[in-house]
Amino acid sequence: MGAGAAITVRGLRKRYGERTAVDGIDLTVPRGQVFALLGPNGAGKTTTVEILEGYRSRDAGTVDVLGHDPARGEAAFKTRIGIVLQTPSVEPYLTVEETIDQYRGYYPNPLPLEDLLRRADLVEQRKVPVRRLSGGQQRRLDVAIGLAGDPELLFLDEPTTGFDPAARRHAWDMILGLKDTQKTVLLTTHYLEEAEVLADYVAIMSRGRIIAEGSPNDLIARHGQTTIAFDATPDLGEVLNGIPGARVSNGRVTIAADDPTRVLFELTRRALERELELPGLTVSRASLEQVYLELIGQDATEGAE
Repeated sequence: MGAGAAITVRGLRKRYGERTAVDGIDLTVPRGQVFALLGPNGAGKTTTVEILEGYRSRDAGTVDVLGHDPARGEAAFKTRIGIVLQTPSVEPYLTVEETIDQYRGYYPNPLPLEDLLRRADLVEQRKVPVRRLSGGQQRRLDVAIGLAGDPELLFLDEPTTGFDPAARRHAWDMILGLKDTQKTVLLTTHYLEEAEVLADYVAIMSRGRIIAEGSPNDLIARHGQTTIAFDATPDLGEVLNGIPGARVSNGRVTIAADDPTRVLFELTRRALERELELPGLTVSRASLEQVYLELIGQDATEGAE
């Protein structure tokens, strides 16, 4: 299954009583990439990831993770993956290096302690008790624990929840650095900017199904619109006449354009012919967050019909 893939899923289904949590999804996660699984609460992300990790059984479908069926619980499989939970539990009175060494002892070929401290940027905190770490330092320790066994595949669940912007950027650098080691990362996050920065590929789940997938740039190109905006002035009426999607609100003209080059050309041509300015002109590319919200909203609407 899935030559060159770290994860291959076909027809995965899981029900809890009358509720379908995962409704026949297919997934392929190439090796060496950061793959983001996105979706609102209740979309089926957690169930899917727990099945991939081997912590939850499936009702139907085939699952291949690094050549193993996670449901078998093989030790050889567990030594090849790392898991960073959203709310891990570690001994608060151990020091950073004692904690990492504790987890290194669970694996046959762990990464060296110094390497893990360096990757997590915790060298200066190595003698500090876990309970005295900041939130960002604690999360970096969680990643060091997940990497302790030198896994080929790392599951990252909401890695920067509660971080301030500086700590979040630092964590992003650390995660991007994992790609240099050819590790595969499966990321779940509610921060869409985080997925846009980190992920090579994104799958969006809603109501147990995959409703869109592709690279962030591909999803934005397929589903997003570029926004052209400028200040509204009384003499711009003829410039805007017949321009589709033009709206005026709070003193600004905004135009959501599927073909921004053509629309921008027409606007500037008309303005130049009339010797007018387009004050405060901006052209904004759509974001993954905008695309996500649009797709989730459409799926919810269609499901209600």
